[in-house]
Amino acid sequence: MSATSPFFFNPKIGLGCMNLSHAYGSPVAEENAIQALQRALDMGYRHFDTATLYGGGKNETLLGKAIMHRRQEFFLASKCGMANVDGKKEINGRPENLRQQCEASLKRLGTDHIDLYYLHRLDMNVPIEESVGALGDLVKEGKIGGVGLSEISTETLRRAHAEYPITALQSEYSLWTRNPELGTLAACKELGITFVAFSPLARGFLTGVVTSQAELEDKDIRRNMPRFDEEHYPRNLALLQDYMALSQEWGISPAQLALAWVLAQGDHVVAIPGTRFEKHMEDNLAADSVQLSALQVATLSELINQHTVAGPRYNAAQQQEIDTEEF
Repeated sequence: MSATSPFFFNPKIGLGCMNLSHAYGSPVAEENAIQALQRALDMGYRHFDTATLYGGGKNETLLGKAIMHRRQEFFLASKCGMANVDGKKEINGRPENLRQQCEASLKRLGTDHIDLYYLHRLDMNVPIEESVGALGDLVKEGKIGGVGLSEISTETLRRAHAEYPITALQSEYSLWTRNPELGTLAACKELGITFVAFSPLARGFLTGVVTSQAELEDKDIRRNMPRFDEEHYPRNLALLQDYMALSQEWGISPAQLALAWVLAQGDHVVAIPGTRFEKHMEDNLAADSVQLSALQVATLSELINQHTVAGPRYNAAQQQEIDTEEF
């Protein structure tokens, strides 16, 4: 399936598959995860996003078991350049490594073609042109359909696009993470690149289900994120009260409200909320048909933004791994 396929980012809500296997507490039991992925496909999801990193490859294997027998029905995205190596996360954008990871991804997924393959993080020791050039070669060989980038700056995006056409840029984007508005959102529109918003529900914050950090499992990555810590989260929860009131007033679920706001930022914008619960998958997918007025969009933008949210999105160590512009 290629970027010209009728399934290409249609609907504009895709499924981020990470938290079935990785980062948000204990992995979902395989049987339940397979059922959830199959249900997602049945209910209308057509864009599934995974990565080499997630679960040390287990997430890709999971997709292979769950839905690859229906390969022609969906758009498949995965990522390379960041993996668990000897128990530690390693960012490696060298061409030979990206090729090896692609071959391994194809094997785990049980397919001969990945529609969109991202460089998961910029390797600060490897010129972006070398990494993107290697991914371009994989396109020419028919192993991937398009080249993507994740969490990079406008300058890096332009350099990469000059080396080989970039299909999509994936970055964190939501009401409470507005960094793409510093350049990449506009650059994607200018260059004809799809902008893929991950964590569009603010890592669950905008759903209102997490009322304190104590509710999070020990292995949940949000325990190491400043906005969820004991200093900042109470202030953010206070901010959420007005958001929930608007959700109720407008008759739009909190998740759909957050997703509709993201999609309203441009025709080139899509979102990939992640969840392990089928009822949340259904609620999220329905946001594809929610249309907010200009006044509603402006009201939300003024309520929750980089000035009103307490705490940075990453801690110091996590911040070192990304190339995005910062406020």
